Amino acid sequence: MNPNELKILLQSISDGSLSVADGIERLRTLPFEDVGVAMIDHHRELRQGTPEVILGESKSAGQIFTIVEKMAEKGSNILVTRINREKAEPLLARFPDGSFDAESRTFCLEQKPLEFATRGKILVICAGTSDIPVAREASVTARMLGNEVVEIVDVGVAGIHRLLARGDQLREAAVIIVVAGMEGALPSVVGGLVAVPVIAVPTSVGYGAAFGGVAALLGMLNSCASGITVVNIDNGFGAAYAATRINRLTSP
Repeated sequence: MNPNELKILLQSISDGSLSVADGIERLRTLPFEDVGVAMIDHHRELRQGTPEVILGESKSAGQIFTIVEKMAEKGSNILVTRINREKAEPLLARFPDGSFDAESRTFCLEQKPLEFATRGKILVICAGTSDIPVAREASVTARMLGNEVVEIVDVGVAGIHRLLARGDQLREAAVIIVVAGMEGALPSVVGGLVAVPVIAVPTSVGYGAAFGGVAALLGMLNSCASGITVVNIDNGFGAAYAATRINRLTSP
């Protein structure tokens, strides 16, 4: 339930179109709901402006299905991250309007219009084609959280002219997410070109000395460009969530 829905509910009780008893019943599971495999936080959208997101990794298909079904009953828009096709198939059968994206490993179900009360566009940039899965997770998440998203793919420092040719898109963005593996240099370059917030995402792409993304993470944390924020390795979701909060015009 979001603030607008709560206002409508309270107005309905006030004008008599909804009984107090029915209103209490609707509010009964507002804080959270115990479904056995999870305690679903239905109150999160009211507190934070976005509903709870389901991390599919390490959850069974049955657990994910139970959580999604209960959230769907409340009319929420639903995002499941880190989910494979095997886990997504039961969801697609139950919710044919949902969509599964194998590249980003996400399942989305839109039950109400996405809101775009934002400062501007979120630009998601990835250094190489190998970084696309993490970048696409960021893009899908940002869209589901109510942002307009633009993507730029394969513009890493090995051919920096490819990035410089996109100057107009860099200048038009309100927030920029930069995804890179190897030595993680691309966020420093972008951070030196723009005046908007830059969120850096290290990926686990790279050879042995990349240490599964640690080299990129340390490079981004030690960036010469001022004001860059860094999230955890492969955390496209976290970058998109942070970018959403920056991009909002108002608080929930």
